[in-house]
Amino acid sequence: MTLFGTAGIRGPVEEVSPSLALAVGQAAGDPGETFVVGRDGRETGPALAAAMEAGLESAGADVRRVGQVPTPALAFASQGRRGVMLTASHNPPADNGIKLFADGVEYDSDAEGAIDDHVARDDAGLARWDQWGDAQDLPVLEQYRSAVEDYVRERFDERPGTDADAASNTPLSGLRIAVDCGNGVGALATPQVLERLGATVVAVNASVDGHFPGRGSKPTPETLAAFTDFLADGTEPATGDFDLGLAHDGDADRLVVLGPDGEVIHEDTVLAVVAAHYTAASDADDPVVVTTPNASARIDEQVRAAGGRVERVRLGALHEGIARERAAGADGTEIVFAAEPWKHIHTAFGGWIDGVASAAVVAALVADAGDTDRLRAPVTERPYRKVSVECPDAAKADAMATLESALPEAFPDAAVDTDYGVRLEFDDASWLLVRPSGTEPYVRLYAESDAVDELVADARAVIETTVSETA
Repeated sequence: MTLFGTAGIRGPVEEVSPSLALAVGQAAGDPGETFVVGRDGRETGPALAAAMEAGLESAGADVRRVGQVPTPALAFASQGRRGVMLTASHNPPADNGIKLFADGVEYDSDAEGAIDDHVARDDAGLARWDQWGDAQDLPVLEQYRSAVEDYVRERFDERPGTDADAASNTPLSGLRIAVDCGNGVGALATPQVLERLGATVVAVNASVDGHFPGRGSKPTPETLAAFTDFLADGTEPATGDFDLGLAHDGDADRLVVLGPDGEVIHEDTVLAVVAAHYTAASDADDPVVVTTPNASARIDEQVRAAGGRVERVRLGALHEGIARERAAGADGTEIVFAAEPWKHIHTAFGGWIDGVASAAVVAALVADAGDTDRLRAPVTERPYRKVSVECPDAAKADAMATLESALPEAFPDAAVDTDYGVRLEFDDASWLLVRPSGTEPYVRLYAESDAVDELVADARAVIETTVSETA
C-alpha cells in the first residue's frame, strides 16, 4: 500500500474517505500525544475531520480542533505537538487529503511509511477504554496572523524612513496589493496580514467556498485570467493602479506573484529573489538554500552572487533536505531558505511551507525595491520549457537507468547529477532535467536555455530513442 504522495495523502473522496481518515487517525495516534486538527474550506472537510478526530482519540491521543485555517496556520499550531490538516491543496473540489505534521514539520518518509504499514495491516490500534483521548477547541488563527506580521516587521525594521521600533514599523506602507484568494482559506489570513503591515489591499474571491466558484483552486495563468485582467485594467476606484498581485491555492501553501500589469512572474524568479534576500541577510559562514531538481539555475546564480550555495532534494521533501543539510553542515552552516516552485519554507520563521508568509515577504521586497521590475531585474530569465514524453510505467525504471548514461554521452560538456532523475548543467547556466512522472505514463523533460528549443529537441530525441528500446 502506498497512501502518501509528494504532499501527503490526496485524491477523490471515494478514496480519501471517512473510513480512511479514521484508520489514519488510529495509526497516527498514541496515548499521551496531542494533535491539532484543521481543515480547509472543502465541503467534505467537516466529515473527514470528525472521522480523523475519532481515530486519534480512540488511539489514545488528545485532539485540539483549530477549525478552518490555512495549512501553514495548522503547521504553526503543531509546534511542540503533532498536527493533521484535511486538505487537497490545489486539487478540484471533489478531492480531499490528509497531511501530517510533527513539531511544525511535515512527516518524513519513514513516519509516513509507518502509517502506511499500520493501515495496510488493518489494525485498529485502539487504546484501552480508559486511555481514550479528549477534544477541545483551540483558536489559533489570530495567533498565527500576528506571528507572520511580527516576523516581517522584524525582518524589515531597518528600511529607510521606517520607525526603528519594529512594533510600529509598517514595511508595506504605500503599497497597493490585489490578492486573489481563490475561495480558499488564504482569505482568512493573507489580506489581514498585509493590511496590518501597512498595505492597501483589495481581496477578490475572498469568501471561503469549497466549490471554488471564482476560479479553479490551482492558480495558473489560465485560472488567473480574470484576475490578470483586473490588475491590468487599473480601474479599481478605491486604489487606482496596483503595485502587485498575489494569488493562492485552496489551502494557501502556494503563492503566485503577478506584476501590476497582470503578468505572472515566473515562479523560479520569485524563488531566486527571495533566496538571494535570505542569503545576503545571513551572517552565517555557509548560508545554504535547499531546492528541488526542477528549479532553475537562475536560483543558483542569485544565491552564489549573494555568497551562498544551493543544494537539491527530491520533490516534496524539502523538510528532509533541510534536515540532511543541517546534519551534514559545519558550525557555520545555516539553512536560510528552502523552496520548490510556488512553495516556500521560511526557515527563520518555521519548518513548514507557508504561502501567507511568502506573500508578506515578497510584498516587503517589492516595497524595498520600488516595484516588481526593479525587484526581478538582477535575475536572468532564460526561455523555459516543460515537455512530457510518453513512457509506459513498466518501462520507466529501465529507461531512467539507461538515460543516466545516454544523456551525459549526448551532452559531454555538461555537469551531471543523477540523484533525482538526470540533471545536466552547462557553463552558460542552461540546464535540463529528466525525471519519471509519479502519477502518469510519462517521462518529464524540463529545460532552460537561450537556445531552449534546440536543447529540448536534442534531449527529446535521446529520451524517445531510449524509451523505444526499453519499452
